[in-house]
Amino acid sequence: MASGSTVFLVMMNGQIETGDFPGFDDDLYVKFNYVYGPDWVMTAGLEEGTSQTSRKSKDDLGRYVWNFPLDVTFKSTNPYGWPQVVVNVHGQDVYGTAVVRGYGAVHVPISPGRHVRIIPLYVPESSSHFQKFTSWLMSRRPEYRDHNTVARGEGREVTRVRSQGSIRVTFNVVTRDMKKLGYDVIPSTLSIPSTATTAAMAANPKPGAAAAAVPTANVPTSTS
Repeated sequence: MASGSTVFLVMMNGQIETGDFPGFDDDLYVKFNYVYGPDWVMTAGLEEGTSQTSRKSKDDLGRYVWNFPLDVTFKSTNPYGWPQVVVNVHGQDVYGTAVVRGYGAVHVPISPGRHVRIIPLYVPESSSHFQKFTSWLMSRRPEYRDHNTVARGEGREVTRVRSQGSIRVTFNVVTRDMKKLGYDVIPSTLSIPSTATTAAMAANPKPGAAAAAVPTANVPTSTS
């Protein structure tokens, strides 16, 4: 590499804007944090945070508005473990006990630019009607011991959940030096094969031969 770059940067700012929770009228707030792979390092920003409490709007939309800012910078040597934003929405039940109203997670967009994501939320369900009644009676709803479980795959197949609301999040993403490390994530250039790929396709006209002859490291998007 001519520039000598050994890492690339992903800079993101945005907002946890609004929430949609039909059937709920209690005040809600959001907690967030980031989950990322072992090769990633956070160089700036807050790794976790808690928003202010919001009340449901009185208009026809009936949404919760937070507009809570997100601002973080990561550096890494490869895209494995691309950062995810994990969100948990909290409120109070009829007994005044703090309960989780929804878990969710979404990857930080890979492409540079402005992005809007709607994160579907869900909550764990009791495994039987008796446990469900007991948890309601004692005001102890099922919760994850580790809320980062929603960003991982292990054990998810044995978890019973139900959908409960959604959150709208906006992202503004800037990347740096990804092309210098061999990762093309700009949509305008992803469809244009490189010179090496074109030459390999000409020399190996069989389907799939070019891919076998020329290893590539394309991932979804970056501004170099």
